[in-house]
Amino acid sequence: MEAVDPAFAYQFRLILIGNSMVGKSSLLKYFTQGKCPDVSEATVGVDFFAKVVEVDDKTRVKLQMWDTAGQERFRSITRTYYRNSVGVMMVYDITSRRSFEDMLDWLHEALKYIDPSKAVFVVVGHKSDMCDERVISELDGEMFASANGLSFVETSAVTGENVEKAFSMVSKQIYAMLADGRLKLEDGWDGIKRGYGSEVPETNFQLEDEQKKKGCCGS
Repeated sequence: MEAVDPAFAYQFRLILIGNSMVGKSSLLKYFTQGKCPDVSEATVGVDFFAKVVEVDDKTRVKLQMWDTAGQERFRSITRTYYRNSVGVMMVYDITSRRSFEDMLDWLHEALKYIDPSKAVFVVVGHKSDMCDERVISELDGEMFASANGLSFVETSAVTGENVEKAFSMVSKQIYAMLADGRLKLEDGWDGIKRGYGSEVPETNFQLEDEQKKKGCCGS
C-alpha cells in the first residue's frame, strides 16, 4: 500500500459491507491503487485501506476504509467495526440477485449498531461492466436507495466507472454534515478525527466549542 500524504484536515472512517464476492476488495484496490486485481479472493475478517481526497478546493480528508468479510461466520467481527464508522458503503453485485436482496438485511444490521444520525450511507451497484450478465437493473438499485433515503451509484473496478465518484459522494456528504454541525467530533468515537499537517477549517461545532471556552461574554 502506498504511503498516505500526512497533510489532511480530518480523518473519516468508512466501512464497506455486503455479501461475499460482490467486489468490495476490488473496488477499494482500484480506488487506492488505480487497478483491479487479477485474482479476487474472499476477504477473511477485515482488511484496511487509506487514501487522502479533496472535499473542496481547500480541504483534504483522509479516508480510512475497512473492507469487511461478507460470509456469515465473520459477521461478529464485522459488527465490531460499525460503531466507529461515519460512512457506510453498501455494495451488491448487479449480476447476483441474492446480493441485492440481502441489501435490506445489511442495512438493518448497520442501523442496529450505528446511530443513523452519525453515518452517511451509499448504495453501490458493482460490476457495471458485466452488462450481459446483469440481473439487477440500475432502476432497481435507484428505487431501493430512494425508498430508504440513501444515495446510489453503479461502479466497475474493471473499467473504473464511477469508482472515484462513489467515494467522493460519501466523503463530501460527511464533510457537509460536519461543516453544518450535524456531525461532531466526539471523545471515544473514531468516526471523525482531526487531521495532521494541514490547517483545520472552522466549522459550526468548532465555533461553538470556542464560545464555550470563552464563556457567554467572551474574553
